[in-house]
Amino acid sequence: MVGLTGVGGGSLMTPILVLIFGQSPAVAVGTDLVFSATTKLVATASFGYSRRVDWAIVGRLALGSIPGAAAIAFWFWMSHRTPGVIEHVMARALAIILAVAAVAMLLQYPLRRLGLKVTSVWMQRAERATFPLTVATGLLLGAAVTLTSVGAGALGVVALLALYPLRLTGDRLVATDIAHAIPVTAIAGAAHAALGHVDVSLLGYLLAGSIPGVLLASRATVKLPAFLTNTLVAIMLAFVSQKMLFSSH
Repeated sequence: MVGLTGVGGGSLMTPILVLIFGQSPAVAVGTDLVFSATTKLVATASFGYSRRVDWAIVGRLALGSIPGAAAIAFWFWMSHRTPGVIEHVMARALAIILAVAAVAMLLQYPLRRLGLKVTSVWMQRAERATFPLTVATGLLLGAAVTLTSVGAGALGVVALLALYPLRLTGDRLVATDIAHAIPVTAIAGAAHAALGHVDVSLLGYLLAGSIPGVLLASRATVKLPAFLTNTLVAIMLAFVSQKMLFSSH
């Protein structure tokens, strides 16, 4: 999924680890963050995205996302001595962010059309506004990724579609989103690893499958239509969200 669409690291793997493999939310998020950082690094190298990345946009996102990730990591450190607090907050936050991601993916094309309309009518004003909006988006993404491991791909792509509908073509959009996701997931993963939230053996098994998968997918000549893929992912995210939000634990 990451190789084909750029989406699927946190939004798919974290609920799989919780609901199917029975991992706690903290271990699922921590393990998935390291998994996502490694997988997206391989995807970036395989796609040869370096020439397609809009580094100015990555920098704007990072101005918000790195402080956002650091703030959540600091809260983890302050709260880790209180049993159950982090687990409870992460479980509920994960359910909510999955629902938001599902809705966002279904609305990404209307949002892009809205962004094109606004940009064409208010070009200069929109360009002035995109800088603070991009930083604010990065702040939210950094906090969401550190807390739930979801957002770097699913929400990042949708946000960039709305903010830069003319500036980013399809390949540059995915490349820029993945380039920003790598340092954020790495920082967040390191914070979780420091608190013991990473299952190293499970991570090894996941990477043993994901690295060949992303290499094959990035070179696949036949792909599902992006709209169909995103719709299916969105439906699954909505189902998983309600499953986690209304579960007994």
